[in-house]
Amino acid sequence: AFIMNMEEDTQSKEIVVAPKKEKKVFRPARSVIKGVPAEIEKDPKLQKAIEVLPSNYNFEIPKTIWRVKQANAKHVALQFPEGLLLFATSIADIIETWTEAETTIMGDVTYGACCVDDFTARAVGADFMVHYGHSCLVPIDQTGSIPCLYVFVDIQFDTVHLIDTIKSVFPSTVPLALVSIIQFVSSLQKMAQDLKSCGYTVCVPQCRPLSPGEVLGCTSPPVPEGHTIVCLGDGRFHLESIMISNPEVPTYLYNPYSKVLSREYYDQPLMKKIRKEIIDKASTAKKWGLILGTLGRQGNTKVMENLKNHAQVSHDMSNKSLGAQTKWAMT
Repeated sequence: AFIMNMEEDTQSKEIVVAPKKEKKVFRPARSVIKGVPAEIEKDPKLQKAIEVLPSNYNFEIPKTIWRVKQANAKHVALQFPEGLLLFATSIADIIETWTEAETTIMGDVTYGACCVDDFTARAVGADFMVHYGHSCLVPIDQTGSIPCLYVFVDIQFDTVHLIDTIKSVFPSTVPLALVSIIQFVSSLQKMAQDLKSCGYTVCVPQCRPLSPGEVLGCTSPPVPEGHTIVCLGDGRFHLESIMISNPEVPTYLYNPYSKVLSREYYDQPLMKKIRKEIIDKASTAKKWGLILGTLGRQGNTKVMENLKNHAQVSHDMSNKSLGAQTKWAMT
């Protein structure tokens, strides 16, 4: 039986579906990593060492060791988002034990997939880099002279509970769009098929070059009209991205950790009002400054130069239409 508790709020409406007593734990299939030699993949001592890490988190340790050995790397830089840093020393110890490389855990804050910092990795003398927790937004062939391995860190969760929750809340006549952060993307296609077999219309939208269903704070896929979004994740950062991109689509957030499904809202008119006020204020400025971000691969001098040129052209056209010459500078 399901227990439902609904609370109205200006931000969300929570729907709690109690899990069944028998707890299902879904673990990543570690034995299907292609290309990894059996002596690494099946090494009992390595498997024992991996047990210090959460069993439902796939850090792809055998694959990482194999790639480090293939590259004949002597110094490996490890880059983690803040939420995974607590596992950094354990992973570093495993890599140093099963390879001939030393490791450096990079301490700079990593906000997202655009923060892969191959420049700093090379600066500290690393000849191989492992970036955890994000998708390959910066292609590995663009990380300069240092090889880079992306580890998404798939997190397995009780998908049966989510499917049961959806079935208890939404009738099969409601078309659904499933999206999530990268850690849960691997479960989306299977859940979509399971829901389709129950009579639901389900899509997993994609915004290339991201994976199907993947949502970033800066980029989200368009959702077909008439659908309802079910977003997997915790917090509002990625959630607000999908809501801003699809303002007319009702959105629900499922937190795999708390197993809570909540109806979410975003004040679109307020966002537009704030942005317009800032634009109006900026339009009266006589001197502009462009700031180039240097965090990871965010900085792009060509984009900055393009913005500068467009701003200059717009200013010149404005002066021409007004028949005036105003002083204007850009730094």
